[in-house]
Amino acid sequence: MNKQQPSRREFVRDTALAAAAVTAVMSGIMGAAGVRAAEAKPAIDTSKIRNYNPNMEYRRLGKTGLMVSAIGLGGHNRTSEADRAPVVNRCVDAGVNYIDSTGAGELLKDLKALGRRRDQVYIALSETGRESRNPEFRTAAKLLETLDWALQNSKQEYTDLWRITVYEPGGRHTFDESAAVIEALETAKKAGKARFTGISSHDRRWFKFMIEYFPQLEVILFPFTTMTKAAPKDSLFESLKKCDVGAFGIKPFAAGSLFTGQTDEDMRKARLALRYVLATNTVIPIPGLNSAAEADNVIKAVSERRELDIKEKAEIHDISRETLANLPAHYQWLRNWEYI
Repeated sequence: MNKQQPSRREFVRDTALAAAAVTAVMSGIMGAAGVRAAEAKPAIDTSKIRNYNPNMEYRRLGKTGLMVSAIGLGGHNRTSEADRAPVVNRCVDAGVNYIDSTGAGELLKDLKALGRRRDQVYIALSETGRESRNPEFRTAAKLLETLDWALQNSKQEYTDLWRITVYEPGGRHTFDESAAVIEALETAKKAGKARFTGISSHDRRWFKFMIEYFPQLEVILFPFTTMTKAAPKDSLFESLKKCDVGAFGIKPFAAGSLFTGQTDEDMRKARLALRYVLATNTVIPIPGLNSAAEADNVIKAVSERRELDIKEKAEIHDISRETLANLPAHYQWLRNWEYI
């Protein structure tokens, strides 16, 4: 007698359990500890670090094993094609080796700016309008269609990281919709269309569930600003460490609410905010940058003293309060990321 086909819940659960043994070995071996290139320990083969620069710091991106620059180049930029090139190249010159592209337009600009330097960086691909934010793309089949479209449109055979952007709050998804995301990511990886896989969302509780239920999940992207701190208990940091998941922090400048329009002061605040994120030794900030000057400024932050002194901690508190007051209506959801 033929057995019934397993449900999606059973299929994904079985896949997760099969991967759990591998994750159990990896969990706890290494966290997201960073290594400043100039102080690299002999055990770390810097020749294996993509786009290695002795003045840049590199961090292990969870179970991917990739050594990624301590600061990456984020998406949602407002630059033209001509203006994007100097931003990208300034970052690559400094040893940055991660670029996050959100949407086909950004990806094409980044690829054109890179030219023959494409292999010097890891590129993350997300096509937000054709992923799980859109109710029409909440099955594994439709998500895989989106990946195929994005790869063909950008003339790439594969992407380094496919990170699916999920509707916010992610918790509104059913289990089957959440499982479909994992199924699509796993299928793409097995087919060689994505080297590594991840998700992006603005829902902390849903992230915690996804990380702990699906051990094959490798990377997550979530908001991390000067307002963000570890929750007193049940923190997402604990899940990241336990499951060895890499983490990128989006919106480190709170969608620009950190700034007042005074250029020099805004640049200083930007570096202070990045130092705050870097001091977690877990989250890799990926700010959106719109000029070569902004690129130079965030690169400078990597070389500055990491730990904040008492005066700087007090300033971070004041900045956070001002930023919270300046949040525009469509970014009020950042209030939900005070604790992770």
